[in-house]
Amino acid sequence: MAHPAPLFEPDARIPDELSAHIDAVLRLLGEDPAREGLLRTPRRVADTLRFLCSGYDQDLADVVNGAVFAEDYEEMVVVRDIELYSICEHHLLPFYGKAHVAYLPRGRIVGLSKLPRIVDVFARRLQVQERLTTQIAEALDSALAPHGVAVVIEAAHLCMMMRGVQKQNSQTVTSCMLGSFREDEKSRTEFLELIHAHSS
Repeated sequence: MAHPAPLFEPDARIPDELSAHIDAVLRLLGEDPAREGLLRTPRRVADTLRFLCSGYDQDLADVVNGAVFAEDYEEMVVVRDIELYSICEHHLLPFYGKAHVAYLPRGRIVGLSKLPRIVDVFARRLQVQERLTTQIAEALDSALAPHGVAVVIEAAHLCMMMRGVQKQNSQTVTSCMLGSFREDEKSRTEFLELIHAHSS
């Protein structure tokens, strides 16, 4: 599947270039980047942005790294409450929450630690929650070719909490159901019951 082109190429000049632009932003906001509290802020922000957008430079095959195994297990595999942090592409403010990921194996399973890693690959980019949900599901479907994949994300968006409508307790829930989870109501219901069992 096609992924966005990398935002940050592995180039040693980029942190310096980012720092210079952030220095300029601080000046435009009326601040003095030369004062003590801001002296290292441009570089810190540049390094932070590169980390928060590091998913652009990660390849799905490298993340899975051969951790796909032949196995006759055919029941649902669910990893819930995977913490995620991402950046809203509209306002460059964080959104954060948890992802619940499930699949129905078709003769192959993946190492459980790879599911949170797949989430991070796509969360560490400029994102919208809807696309993030779909990308995680499609990546797992591509890696395993299972009977079905289900992803639900629950997240709070600082762009809704700090500005605009300023709703502090709102959460956004998105889902992507592929294969059996889309076609079979029983599988879909079982997944939703499993991810919410701990909160009932």
